[in-house]
Amino acid sequence: MSIFDDDFYSTKVSRRTVRKSRREDGSRMSSFSGDRRWSSLRIALVSSFTSAIAATVLFGLFMGGFGLDLGGGGGKAPGNAAVSADPSERTINATAKVRPAVVSVINEQTFELGLGGELLEEGAKGSGVLREAGVGSGFIIQKKAGRAFVVTNYHVVANAEKVKTVLTTGEVRDARVVGLDQITDLAVLEIDAKGIDTVAEIGDSSALQAAEFVMAIGNPLGMGESITMGVVSVIKETVPVSLNQNGVIDWEQEVIRVDAAINQGNSGGPLIDLDGRVVGINSMKIADFGVESIGYAIPINNAMPIVESLMEKGFVPRPYLGVYTLDLAQYWEQQDLEELYGEEGKKDRSEDKDGLEGSAGDIKLPDEVLSGVIVLEAVGPALDAGLQFNDVIVKLDDKRIGSTMELRKYLYEAKSAGDELIVTYYRDGKQQTTKLKLGETGAEE
Repeated sequence: MSIFDDDFYSTKVSRRTVRKSRREDGSRMSSFSGDRRWSSLRIALVSSFTSAIAATVLFGLFMGGFGLDLGGGGGKAPGNAAVSADPSERTINATAKVRPAVVSVINEQTFELGLGGELLEEGAKGSGVLREAGVGSGFIIQKKAGRAFVVTNYHVVANAEKVKTVLTTGEVRDARVVGLDQITDLAVLEIDAKGIDTVAEIGDSSALQAAEFVMAIGNPLGMGESITMGVVSVIKETVPVSLNQNGVIDWEQEVIRVDAAINQGNSGGPLIDLDGRVVGINSMKIADFGVESIGYAIPINNAMPIVESLMEKGFVPRPYLGVYTLDLAQYWEQQDLEELYGEEGKKDRSEDKDGLEGSAGDIKLPDEVLSGVIVLEAVGPALDAGLQFNDVIVKLDDKRIGSTMELRKYLYEAKSAGDELIVTYYRDGKQQTTKLKLGETGAEE
């Protein structure tokens, strides 16, 4: 017996009910069998159509992630570049666009070594042999009046007696140094433009984003053309720089940090985006045990005003104070060495690399003055304003100055040639001020 009393829930159904149900089903089937067949066809058609629309929409959304214009929206990929669904096609196209504009730069200097390695006297016959002293990279930025201008790093061509460039075709051409700027580590060269058809396109470094793909092109270790790829690690970073390579930090450089491999010889080559536009100039890397893939490039937006000035004038005009200096902190360190090592410490100090460092005599200062800049020599505007040897500059206008780097940054970033400047300094323990008019640096400074 069923738990439920009605037939609907019962597992046992009477024969009369079954026969009645079959008659009714047969009647309905005969009346609506045609409609059931048409209904199935309609369902199949609607399902197919819906699936096709869904597939089209999903494909459009997916491919849109690669920057494709599927029509109807009028959208364009960044930079109006034709973009392939295969990301590797973008890197291939981007590098092919700029590669003909990339050159290797050879720094040649005189080696006065005779046969057998013996040092020849200066001016002796056989001395002055030009040999390769270093190799870097560069890229062609402009063609004008039959000449092509090449951008590279200052340190790539520093102290060169002759500079050569090697095109991607393997052809070697003599280069002339148009202008140098040690502060920004930039230089411009000039070569014959015959047969050169490609000029690098300049991008916008301010538009870079963290994790954006970039590529470094150059001549690492003198091995020939090389392309490395990575991402932008840090958009804007400030790194300390020793301009004279003596361990004294006297400038700060704003750079882009990337993890693309940048090795010796890559310096001066272009850092490009996936549209083949130059967004930076490969400049340096951290070379230390345990450090991997930390390279730096000068942002192209920062470099272009310097490059244009070098092409136009051969140098970068800047406000000129006219002082050779020593940081007060270095002076205290030297005094400590003398106290610790006596005459030996004094001897070590006198053999300092710059030749000027350590030449300051006894300096009298109030106990509260712990930082400043010692004047080792005054020339130009500083000399005219009465500054002397061993004066300690502590303030420019209302800006406190504790180091040569701070002095230089204030002059270059806040002042212009011809501006008036108030200098606060100590002489024989007494504070004094003087006013002067800043000059302008020339090619020789």
